Amino acid sequence: MTAGTVIIGAGQAGLSAAEALRKRGYEGPVTLIGVEFAPPYQRPPLSKGYLSGELPAERLWLKPEAYFDAARIHLRTGVHVTRIDRGAKCVITGEGEAIAYDHLILATGGAARRLALPGAELPGVHVLRSLAQADALSDAMAGAKRLAIIGAGYIGLEVAASARKRGLEVSVLEAADRPMARTASPLLGGWFGALHRGYGVDLQVSTGVAAITGAARADGVRLADGERIEADLVLIAAGLVAGTQLAEEAGLACADGILVDAHARTSDRDIFAIGDVARFESGLYGRSIRLESVQNAIEQGRAAAAAICGAPAVYDPVPWFWSDQYAMKLQIAGLIDGADQMVRRGDPEEGAFALFHLKDGVLIACEAVNAAPEFMAAQRLIAARARPDPDALRDVTVAMRAFLS
Repeated sequence: MTAGTVIIGAGQAGLSAAEALRKRGYEGPVTLIGVEFAPPYQRPPLSKGYLSGELPAERLWLKPEAYFDAARIHLRTGVHVTRIDRGAKCVITGEGEAIAYDHLILATGGAARRLALPGAELPGVHVLRSLAQADALSDAMAGAKRLAIIGAGYIGLEVAASARKRGLEVSVLEAADRPMARTASPLLGGWFGALHRGYGVDLQVSTGVAAITGAARADGVRLADGERIEADLVLIAAGLVAGTQLAEEAGLACADGILVDAHARTSDRDIFAIGDVARFESGLYGRSIRLESVQNAIEQGRAAAAAICGAPAVYDPVPWFWSDQYAMKLQIAGLIDGADQMVRRGDPEEGAFALFHLKDGVLIACEAVNAAPEFMAAQRLIAARARPDPDALRDVTVAMRAFLS
């Protein structure tokens, strides 16, 4: 009897791979292992609709419970895998159980980054990555008046918006000179900074944090210049640490992620890695990238399943991301690194606009705020490595017409 495919990580990527295996007619056993006790769920709403109280928990589930039996996917939750035995082709759980595999898929995601700050381990200091962490933060917010957030990336800003909806006073402290400095253009980051300030957020940039203050529990944040920000609770929103420990200990090639080829295969041909934890070579951008997005989780999971089923296809996507903050929907297609020209369509003052980014005349990215048609058109243009007339980008229908002709 075949051992089948074992998937470590029951999030969006792991579920996508399991589902794709069955859709492709894979007949072997499929075991989906999650360390959390919850069934596979959506992570993006944790900092948005779920935290603000607008989305109930049952709306987070990616599949109804009956799906897993019907699809013959053995879902095991609350199971911690401690080791991969590549020689024996099995994984070992925390209880000493050995689970054999023919193919292994690592969808281990990552953990919220914690900072080595004095006071970072105090009660009242939170991070946000899992459902349990979202519940803990939400419960703490219910009895709080003031929230301090360290970090103005997507999670920090989304939580700020959710907290303002719940009536909390919010301070956001960012070391860089603008919000979303790692992923967004200066214009977009500055625009979102102004948006949050307009909703009453105390957003401070170019601001270092020296410590989290408090005795029995956190009661504020002390800045590098000595100023103290009072808070009833603190969120550290400092990004993600890729979950590579299992892979590293098993001797798989890693470098800020598990290194995979164009088919999501690791340095062991029987082991694949997908989603937030996987680093692959992007032909589109000419460098290795690791993507933290739902789109990548879903599509790379499908790519791994295709390879296991004997139908490998090159995985080279146009990355895309989104964020909801207040009434603003941000959608980003592509990666802006290296852009040397920006073309704006629409007026930021009106709350609907798109920023097109080009490198050597080639469209490489688009940042769209409440501008879905521009975002969707840009995805196609980026995939085609199009060289649109910059003037035409100010009218996306003209740019698309030129592309299709």
